[in-house]
Amino acid sequence: MLNVKSLPIKMPKGISNEPSSQSIIKMNGLTVIESCLPTKRTMGRMFLEDHMLLFVLRGRYLLEFGNHSYLVKEQEMLLIHKSIVVSYEKFGDERSDDLLDYMMFFLKDDLLNEFIKTTNLQSTFPYKVTPICVYPMNERMTGYIESLKPILKDSEKIQEGLIKLKLLELLYGVAYTDEKFLYQFLHLKNIERKSISQVVEENIFNPVAIDDLAYLSGRSLSTFKREFKEIYNSTPLKWIRNRRLDKARELLLHTPLSITEICFSSGFENPAHFSKVFKERYGVSPSIYKQSINKFKDVTR
Repeated sequence: MLNVKSLPIKMPKGISNEPSSQSIIKMNGLTVIESCLPTKRTMGRMFLEDHMLLFVLRGRYLLEFGNHSYLVKEQEMLLIHKSIVVSYEKFGDERSDDLLDYMMFFLKDDLLNEFIKTTNLQSTFPYKVTPICVYPMNERMTGYIESLKPILKDSEKIQEGLIKLKLLELLYGVAYTDEKFLYQFLHLKNIERKSISQVVEENIFNPVAIDDLAYLSGRSLSTFKREFKEIYNSTPLKWIRNRRLDKARELLLHTPLSITEICFSSGFENPAHFSKVFKERYGVSPSIYKQSINKFKDVTR
């Protein structure tokens, strides 16, 4: 099992800024990221803002969600639903100077819905939707990925029409690879309704927005807010912020973590914003609060 406690990277937004990302294509509803670099063992966490398709050509990519681990090996592909936090560990291929070669496709709901309507797909049998699926790549998918590499190298000149065509080719290829994989697309939008309390407790210290929590619970934003207030007698924003501030205060009292580390560990994304809301609630900034605690400990020693 992975033991990663770092702040999750929001994907694709966060990873797009990393130097390891060699080539990126963006259009409305789609982000494609290719990385082909020597990579030693690297660990982290990511929060998926969009659905993700991952293709591994060289090396290995290990993901953990809940109590399950998923190893994506060379010439395999993986589908992950959006709005979940996963831990990952990636390795380069020892036989090829630790080369890690993979490609990620981030797909928004609108694009997938458009594809489903275009193909007029209908589920003909009950099929259980799982948040993460791993499948082998066939010759067709391998050829598709290789055909995309020259386009990625000259991504600034690529026309949007060509990107759309390549996207359709991708989705048809994935559907052709495995019929069950195809039905995962059909059911991406049919997320099972979960307890609001369960969703909130599982994600309260992750950098998730209220919209994300609503999606995870299988509710519309307005329904989520209404039911949340019925349960907690407060708005989601206020209640969650106070829980995170409680957590931050505990960490300030009992750990040697820096202010920035406490900010991220409590579910806040911006240290300046964290300091502002902390001061609004406790009357002093986190740094002054921490200094006062240290002075008190020095006096009582």
